[in-house]
Amino acid sequence: MDFKLKSGFIELDNLLKATNLVANGVVAKQHILAGAIKINGQVETRIRRKMLAGDIVEFGGQRISIVGEIIANG
Repeated sequence: MDFKLKSGFIELDNLLKATNLVANGVVAKQHILAGAIKINGQVETRIRRKMLAGDIVEFGGQRISIVGEIIANG
């Protein structure tokens, strides 16, 4: 699935909540600290890691592509 950023970044725990992959922040934190999340193919254990456009998150059989806002010229 694609996740469109509304600002320059979203923190990892908030991304998991925003995509409804976890019920709440406590559950997000547990999964992150357990090493259940991969970002760009690497296990990530930083709860507040900033997710930027181009990052790929893998969790629970789901793959989330972070996409930036499209800014129109003129």
